[in-house]
Amino acid sequence: MGWKKPRTSPTPTGPWYARLATSAGRPAVLAATLIMSMPGEYHVAKFAGWSDPWAYGMPFSLSAYAGIAAVVAATRPKGARGRFSATVGAAFAIVLALAAQVVAHLVNTGHMNQDQAWLIAVTSMVPPAVLAHLLHLAATPTTTTAEAAPGAPVVVERVVPPVEAPPVPPKPAQAPQLPAATPAEAQPPALPAEQQPAIRYADPRCAIIRPLYEDGFRPTTGEMKAALEAANLTAPGASTLRGTLRKEIEEHEPALAALPQRPSPLHRAG
Repeated sequence: MGWKKPRTSPTPTGPWYARLATSAGRPAVLAATLIMSMPGEYHVAKFAGWSDPWAYGMPFSLSAYAGIAAVVAATRPKGARGRFSATVGAAFAIVLALAAQVVAHLVNTGHMNQDQAWLIAVTSMVPPAVLAHLLHLAATPTTTTAEAAPGAPVVVERVVPPVEAPPVPPKPAQAPQLPAATPAEAQPPALPAEQQPAIRYADPRCAIIRPLYEDGFRPTTGEMKAALEAANLTAPGASTLRGTLRKEIEEHEPALAALPQRPSPLHRAG
């Protein structure tokens, strides 16, 4: 069985009033903020020279613009064309909405004069700028930059099946006991080679390293590594070769641990 991703609940957990505030509170807050923002945006449009009923279009333009830009920025995948533009547009819509509220309240409280050329010019540019940006978002494709364009060559990745490890050679029979430092007559008679019980290693790689003991020396790290690589197996680190594989072999046959270390080429030369 493969690993399955745990399912997550689409609804928030917690007390019923917390779930109610999350599900029903968001649309209520959205409606309240839109209603509270409409008078300020309406008055700014009136300051710029729009008459009724055209001045009522300013709140809907800013609110719809902010909502559409925010949704496009949130739904388009990362790297898709138009995502950055939608993010900038959403931030610009928020700035316009905030500025409209601030200007309207400053004028209504007498802290600012509504007959200013820059205020009328900036407010007059809002509807055409909103329209141009929304058309730009609508005409921008949603494909990401990583996707191939129409007519471009398609690169097909070759899937290489995993290479299975070669079968492990059969486990060798137990080697005869080496003579100990006791009189020969005290040693029990050894069984013939064909009657020796087979050894079951916990790690099958031990069966590949075991023949290295036949020449009367304990195998070195390099010899064990070379034997595994010759069998098309990946050789582990030195600590695993000596502390795990060689240790298991010598636990089954304690006499092998008493064998001398193989002399180095320098020692053999001397």
